[in-house]
Amino acid sequence: MSVLAPNPHVLLREACPRDHHHHQWLSGVSSLSLHRPPGHFPIGDRGRSSDCPRVARRDARAGAFWPDSSSHAVAEMEPIEDSDQLDQILQRARELSQPILIDWMAAWCRKCIYLKPKLEKLAAEYESKIRFYCVDVNKVPQTLVKRGNISKMPTIQLWKDGEMKEEVIGGHKAWLVIEEVRQMIQKFV
Repeated sequence: MSVLAPNPHVLLREACPRDHHHHQWLSGVSSLSLHRPPGHFPIGDRGRSSDCPRVARRDARAGAFWPDSSSHAVAEMEPIEDSDQLDQILQRARELSQPILIDWMAAWCRKCIYLKPKLEKLAAEYESKIRFYCVDVNKVPQTLVKRGNISKMPTIQLWKDGEMKEEVIGGHKAWLVIEEVRQMIQKFV
């Protein structure tokens, strides 16, 4: 039996030692398995039996190499839609004496798309100290974009006391951008 994974080049052939004549192709390392606990695949329970130790070992190995993504803390960034919403956010931050971080991005920008999950992971780290927001510059009024003085994307800005204090323009490698953002946060938190 053949089952195609989302990436057809990544297929794993498994044979249960109790049935030497019956081989199955399982998508053991597909992108779908990255978001499910080891042993849970979209093809159901076909070919899986709890008395098949080889499949159980492979599931344990897959879990070791591709951990369940839910184990990593991630905080979603709240989108800002217009200048009025930004004013409310800045007012609330001023009352709490808390800085905010705004990721100015665009849906077509590859670096923005690649950077967003890394920023969300960083947001989970600093969840009690700073709030993270994002603005898709193509979905908001241009007055909001002009207010942020945005010319390149991604631009990550730290705002405190109602004004922009510092920014990182993310045109370089993501890990460097995240490190610069982390340093920027530590200055103001």
